[in-house]
Amino acid sequence: MSIPDGVRVLERELRGICGQRLHSLVVYGQRSAARSPAQHGHGDGEAAVRTMAIVDGLNAADLRACAALTASWHDRGLATPLLVAAHEFERSLDAFPLEFGAILADHVVVSGRNPFDGLRVDAADLRRTCEVQARSHLLHLREGFLETGGRPDALAVLIVDSAPAFAALLASVARLQGVADADAGAVSRHAERALDVPGGIVADVVKLAGVAEIPSAEAVRLFPAYLEASERLVQYVDGWRAK
Repeated sequence: MSIPDGVRVLERELRGICGQRLHSLVVYGQRSAARSPAQHGHGDGEAAVRTMAIVDGLNAADLRACAALTASWHDRGLATPLLVAAHEFERSLDAFPLEFGAILADHVVVSGRNPFDGLRVDAADLRRTCEVQARSHLLHLREGFLETGGRPDALAVLIVDSAPAFAALLASVARLQGVADADAGAVSRHAERALDVPGGIVADVVKLAGVAEIPSAEAVRLFPAYLEASERLVQYVDGWRAK
């Protein structure tokens, strides 16, 4: 991918703040952002360019200097950068296997060495985190349904609000099985086969990740199958073992 001019300016600004302590700057998540335009950064509401800076030590003065530039970064279409101390990323892979695994799978080095050479997410850590996320999602759906009081309009809001998290979870489960860099349609089809649910059930929810609202009648039709797919996802991840 071509590096946006705003990222080049960011690199110079971070270099001015950190000097030789700035080891690397990477852009990440651009392929997934292109596939999921509803995912935004902390900028002005449009899809923002996400970056990570690897720095040899971070102090309060560094953070103050960066804080003074944050508004200008947002104006240039950049999300607030992730500032990571040297070796912090690799030591955090077991704690954030989903988030950091996604960065490993989709990044471009802007300057410095590639900080991710030789790194990978342990399958056991990823499976455990997927299970936590899947169980949490299922509990959220059940609780959310009760809180709708049975109102179809509230159910529509619940489904739309939860769809992005469901789509992200399915992508993580696909990565657990070695299905990487797939678009939303491929992830949905993979999930439907793995969960043994009728074709289109998962896809119908995933495609709502970028939708503002749906008709109440559609929500009433969709929710039972969505709930069943979420239950099967928990069972699937709980029983998954690396081959």
